[in-house]
Amino acid sequence: MTRSSVIPRVLTDNAADTVRAIGLVALAYMVLSIGDAAAKSVVLGAGVAWAMLWRGVFGSAAVFAVTASRSSAGGWRRVVPVRWQMVFLRAGLSSFTSISWYLSWRHMKLADTYALGFTAPLIMTLLAIPMLGERIRWRRLLSTLLGFSGVLVMLRPGGDLWTPALPLLMTGIVTMALTRIMARRLSLTETPECQAFWLMVSHAMAGVLLLFVFPLGSIGGWEVWAALAFLGISSGLAHCVFTHAYGLAPVSALAPYEYTMMIWGGAAGFVVFGEVPSWSTLAGAAIVAAAGLYNLHRERVRRAEESRHGYDRISTASDSPGGSKPNNRP
Repeated sequence: MTRSSVIPRVLTDNAADTVRAIGLVALAYMVLSIGDAAAKSVVLGAGVAWAMLWRGVFGSAAVFAVTASRSSAGGWRRVVPVRWQMVFLRAGLSSFTSISWYLSWRHMKLADTYALGFTAPLIMTLLAIPMLGERIRWRRLLSTLLGFSGVLVMLRPGGDLWTPALPLLMTGIVTMALTRIMARRLSLTETPECQAFWLMVSHAMAGVLLLFVFPLGSIGGWEVWAALAFLGISSGLAHCVFTHAYGLAPVSALAPYEYTMMIWGGAAGFVVFGEVPSWSTLAGAAIVAAAGLYNLHRERVRRAEESRHGYDRISTASDSPGGSKPNNRP
C-alpha cells in the first residue's frame, strides 16, 4: 500500500458505528486499567523510568509484529505516518500523561487517581467544541459544570487527595483529554496502528531520558519483567483498539465510558495493593460520573431524534486539516 492508494474518508456520526465504537473503547479501557495495576507495581519497585522504557519497547514491538503480519491489509506500512508532526506531538503528549500518572501513584491510590481522571470526559466535551466543531447544548453545559463541582468534593481542604503529585496529575489529565481529541482528528489520515506504534515508541524514548532523572536502582526479578511485558503488550494493542474506536464515533459519545476505568482500576487497586478510596473521593466521583452519564443520555436523545428524521451526520470541512477533503488509509 502506498500513499497514492488512499481511500476517501470522513468522520461519521451514526448509530451503527457508535455502538461498535462503544464496545471497542470499553474493552480498551478494561485492558488499560488492568495494565495500570501492573504499571504501579513496577513504578513502586523499579521506578518510573523503567516502567516507561519497557512499556514502550514491549508495546511498540507488539504493535509492529501484529501489523506486519497483516500483509493483506498493508503490513508494516500501516505504521508510517502521513501527518507525522501531529502523530509525534500526540505521542509526546501521551508520554507526558503517563509520566504524570506514574509519578502520582507513588503518593496516591489507583482509585483516587481514576476518580480525578473522571474530569477528562467533561474536559473532552468542552475541547471538542473548538477542535472538532461539535456542538454543546445548554443542558450538557450545565451538567458539565455540575460535574466539575464533584471535583471540589473530592478535593475538600485537608482531604486525602491533597498530595504533592496533585498539580502534576491534573495537568496530565487535561493533556490526556487533549490527546483523546487528537486521536479523533488523526483518524482522518492515520491508521490506529500508526498512532499506537509511535505512542509506544515515544514512551520508550521518554523512559531513556528519565533514567538521567530517576536512576535505576534494580532491574527487578521475574515478577517485574512479567509485569513489564504484560504492561507493554496489553497497552500497545489496547491503544490500537482505542484509537480505532475514536475514529468511528464522536468524542462526546465515547467520553462517558472513561468511567468504567474506576470499576476495573478500583478493583485492581484493592486486590493488588489493598487500597480503599475515601468517602469524599467516592462521593465526588459519583457526582462527576452522574454528570457524564447525563451527557450520554442527551446524546442518545439527540441520536433518536435524528434517526426518526433519517439523518446521519458526517463531518464537515472543519473536521479535516485545512478544510480539505480528508483521506485515510484502510
